[in-house]
Amino acid sequence: MTVSDLQPSEFLPYFKSYIDQAKGIELLPGLDSEFNKAYQFFNSIPEDKLDFRYAEGKWSIKEIINHLIDTERIFCYRALRFARQDKTALSGFNENDFVDFSNAKDRTIDSLLDEYKAVRQATITMFKSFTNQSLMYKGIAGAGEVSVRALGFLIIGHEKHHIDVIKQRYL
Repeated sequence: MTVSDLQPSEFLPYFKSYIDQAKGIELLPGLDSEFNKAYQFFNSIPEDKLDFRYAEGKWSIKEIINHLIDTERIFCYRALRFARQDKTALSGFNENDFVDFSNAKDRTIDSLLDEYKAVRQATITMFKSFTNQSLMYKGIAGAGEVSVRALGFLIIGHEKHHIDVIKQRYL
């Protein structure tokens, strides 16, 4: 299953740029392989760049990593609820508030990457447990409807987006 299998009704137009980042990537192998690339990339960043901000009010690299962790957890929570046919509409979240209260600046890169790795392993295990049918289930998150499989691809595309931003603006 690749992102080209998704229908436009499976995600909000706001997420199209993230979905497009996952083109040509299969969901389950991609959750693993793209994480491995991200992990190696983050491990290669010089220590003195981890707290760098390219402009006032922008996140540091450590805050971006923490943001990826938080967002993946939220997307997985949504995927689990929808895969279990929970029809409760789920609220959105303010990523800036999450970063502001993340304490990322006081964490080591090793602690961030350990958590990131644990979260991704849990994500992979959960998505492996979903049937083809449950991957198609949808629910309301934030401003609209999203499918379970689209949430998986959003995790991949969101990660790739932030790595591109780091490469272009931080390094």
